[in-house]
Amino acid sequence: MEKRVLAVFPHPDDECFGVAGTLAMYAASGAEVSYACLTLGQMGRNMGFPPFANRETLPGFRRKELEASCRAIGIRDLRLLGFMDKTIEFEDPGLLDDRIDAVMRDVRPELVITFYPGYAVHPDHDACGAAVVRVIGRMPRGERPAVHCLAFSHGCERVLGKPDVVRDVRPYLKQKFASIRAHRSQFYVPGISDGDGRVTRELEERFGTERFWTYRFE
Repeated sequence: MEKRVLAVFPHPDDECFGVAGTLAMYAASGAEVSYACLTLGQMGRNMGFPPFANRETLPGFRRKELEASCRAIGIRDLRLLGFMDKTIEFEDPGLLDDRIDAVMRDVRPELVITFYPGYAVHPDHDACGAAVVRVIGRMPRGERPAVHCLAFSHGCERVLGKPDVVRDVRPYLKQKFASIRAHRSQFYVPGISDGDGRVTRELEERFGTERFWTYRFE
């Protein structure tokens, strides 16, 4: 199992549904797990259920929620890269790549987890994944970490094939659900947001598997 793992996503909460169980597994194994988050999700549309934030206060809430999510998962190294939400596709690619590259050089990950460019629905997701791939693609072939990608656009399996990694994360659902609950300005998930902590069979079936595609460089 890899000992240094880096997740790179654009928004607070990108870590919780698709990868929190995997990151919790690595953290529990003793791996060094780092998370580089590009923005604070400043332009998120949800303000709580019922609303408790506004456009001015939302970034502060989202930062605290992200920190709580990381604690729940077991991530002790959180890097905030300071970009603006919903602008990643418009950022100077050189600046974006340089900031991600600086984290890569510091962390020296054996595994990087990000979005699969072109197959992750949101423009910020795709631009983030594309930047990670650019940075790693410039590394000498023998020094590149493995890259596992989240993909969930409609019909992505017809193009990408079946996922390369299908992981049972049921042993880590308590951590995953705590991560989801942490982002209370963004989500209300029945059985998790308002649950008593029990992991039911229905929740296991819905959240107990995480899937990744390995990015293969030409």
